[in-house]
Amino acid sequence: MQLDLNLLAALDALLEEGSVAGAAARLHVTAPAMSRSLGRIRRTTGDQILVRTGRTMTPTPYAIAVRKQVHELLHQVQGVLAPSRELDLATLERTFTLRWHDSLVALSGPALLAAVRGQAPGVRLRFVAESSVDTPELRRGEVDLEANAQHAAAPDIRAEKVGETRLVIVVRRGHPLTRAKSVTAAQYAAAEHVNVSRRGNLGNALDDVLAPLGLTRRVVATAPTEAAALEFARGSDLLISVPEVTTRAAVADLGLVVLPLPLELPSAPVYLSWHQRYDTDPAHAWLRGLARMALTTGSVDPT
Repeated sequence: MQLDLNLLAALDALLEEGSVAGAAARLHVTAPAMSRSLGRIRRTTGDQILVRTGRTMTPTPYAIAVRKQVHELLHQVQGVLAPSRELDLATLERTFTLRWHDSLVALSGPALLAAVRGQAPGVRLRFVAESSVDTPELRRGEVDLEANAQHAAAPDIRAEKVGETRLVIVVRRGHPLTRAKSVTAAQYAAAEHVNVSRRGNLGNALDDVLAPLGLTRRVVATAPTEAAALEFARGSDLLISVPEVTTRAAVADLGLVVLPLPLELPSAPVYLSWHQRYDTDPAHAWLRGLARMALTTGSVDPT
């Protein structure tokens, strides 16, 4: 049986008004049109719904019995087809899963969490580690928001550039390179390196820039996170090449030294990514706004 939801609205109006004319006025249709709707409702339900008693119409026992249910059903349908776009942060209860590069979590995560807790105390954030392989969690709805240097190529994934940073060299205090007036490409290549790679890659774009100069790095280890790589540099002459903005605080805390990279490289981008299903989701849009501010400025207005 094919159902016409317009009949549900007509039935609700008829039961509330108790007359064809009143129901027609309520739904802004003509009386003949409402009479036709009443006829269809009678044929569908097998009940008269309203019967004439003198100059008025009286609902049947069936109509009285289903009046409340019809009204509630219509309200539910309206809620599904025309949901409220107003967002009540004070009562919002939701858990968002964020897969961010570990350095971005350390840099911007605390500010984002503080803002979320200040505006929507019922919201929880789940920061999860990046995988060593490309995964479709965004598309499957298992991850709400990503932040890293990857620009998603899939047409159903939104990717917004929220910042960029240049690569720098990080070494321990007293490292031989700190005594050089300026680090040359040859000195840089001759040092022993630790790569930051969640996939364990021994090479990266730096090697592509060095190759035309006839230079080759000696990468002795890889680390899955910047935090781990920086620990390698603390007590050795190993050299780390990392984005400046994401390691600024950690470098200062660990007593390390930042040196300029002697290579011409474009700035590393930072992208905020989500699936298009969340484009018009008010709660997700609110979180994106806070995340954008945290990633761009490192702080968020808590109000």
